This record gives sequence, structure tokens and C-alpha cells, in this order.
Amino acid sequence: MRLLPLLALALVATLKADPLPEELRQNGWFVGCQAYTFNRFSAFEAIAKTKEAGGNMIEFYPGQVLKPGSKDKVSHTMSPEAMAELQAELKRQGVKAVNYGVVGAGNPEEVNKIMAFAKKMGLYAVCTESTEQIAAWEKAAIETDIKVAFHEHGGSMDKPKYKVWNPLYILGVVESRDKRVGACADIGHWATSNLKSVECLRILSGRIISVHLKDKEKFGNSPVVVAGKGVVDVAACLEELKKQKFDGHISIEHEADWNDSVPQVKANIEFVKAHAK
Repeated sequence: MRLLPLLALALVATLKADPLPEELRQNGWFVGCQAYTFNRFSAFEAIAKTKEAGGNMIEFYPGQVLKPGSKDKVSHTMSPEAMAELQAELKRQGVKAVNYGVVGAGNPEEVNKIMAFAKKMGLYAVCTESTEQIAAWEKAAIETDIKVAFHEHGGSMDKPKYKVWNPLYILGVVESRDKRVGACADIGHWATSNLKSVECLRILSGRIISVHLKDKEKFGNSPVVVAGKGVVDVAACLEELKKQKFDGHISIEHEADWNDSVPQVKANIEFVKAHAK
């Protein structure tokens, strides 16, 4: 009779996700790049540039060319051969893939394809804005033990069809769901929406899965600048993440200096490391 409880415990243990590897911490943080920062280049080049800037993990996005001269693109529909090439290059460079997005899903079948891809890639999370598929995302997150993070671009009450910019909306979507479903905190885009990012983090306390880190020159639509040079209080955001015991990854997303952004990305990574956990 005691065998059944033991089997149940064993099953729970197998469902438990592996955390991000401890050896990848930098001054307590898991920090790397969102490959969109290097969207003028291939995914292979984005991996190399991430490493050059001091990051050891990368978040891919759908549609980036795999490597120079290739017709393959990074996608949840990429061929097994192309995926194997990508994984081999990550291993060669010593960079870990941790996330994929921002990716949309129009139905549960597409959600399942995205999450199956994430599982094959050994990812920690997937990033999306498709909140209308929340039931499918939650089910897939539980089945695959991969986290789902809802991301936000800039928005306002003037455009009511686009809702995910508002952290209160995201909270309403995720607060009753499995803990593997939460938010990708894009602290720069919250400033685009004229919100104070540290307050948004507080609203979503305990549900933040990943972070897109960038600073903005001004509130509203304005250029991206290096952390500490703009209106986003990045230092206060990092302190708030510490208070929340956030242990996900920070993806630097420097949406400027497109052809030569490694120095700016490196400065952002050094800013994070300077505020050690």
C-alpha cells in the first residue's frame, strides 16, 4: 500500500522543471540578450554578439535567418536539421537558449506546436502576447513544464483593442492560473505606455517570469538608450526584482544602434551586474 504514495512522489519529481543552470549566474543574475537586438544579423551571429557583449544566454525570436547565406529561419516550424544546427552552434559558443518570442498563436494547435518546439530546444520559457489562448497556454505549460510569459508593447486607453500593455490586464489574465504562466516585464515598453516600470513590477509581483531590459530617452515613443541614461529607473527595477526573489532571466533588448550595438549591450549587462543580487 505504501508503493502508491511513493510512485506519486516520483511522478511529481519528474514533472518539476529544472531551474536555469546555477553556473550561468553573473553576480546573482541570469542575463543575456534578446536576439531581436541583432536582427540585422543571423541567429548564429546573434549568438556570437551576445557572447562578445558578456551574456551567456539568448532569447530567440521567430523569423531570424539561421546563419549567413542560409534560407532557414529560426521558427517553431523549422526543420529538425536546422534545429540541430542551431543547437550545435549554441553548444560551440557556450551560450544557452532560454526563451522564444514574441510569438503569436491563433489557436490551441499552434500553442502546442510552439511549446513542443520549446521543449525540443530545452527552453525555460516562451514569450507571447496571445492572451486569448490562455487556457491552451496554461494546459501546455503544465504538460511541458515550460513557462509562458505574456509580453507587452506600448499602448494606451485610446486603443482599447490592444490590452496587454496594461499590467492590470495581464494580472487579471494570469493571477488565477498555474504559476508557470505569468508576465514578461518589458520595462522599456512600459515607459512607452507612459507607465512607471517599477510600479508595474509591483503590480505583477510573484508572476514575473522574464524581463526585457531597455531604457528610454523619454516617456512615450522615444529612442532606446543604455540603462541609467533615460527615464526608466532601471536600478529601482532591479531592486524590486530582488525583493520579489525573481529568478528568471533578463534579456537585454537594445532597439537602437542596429549595426553596431555590442558596446551598448555590454554596458547594459555591466549595469545589471553592478547591482548584484
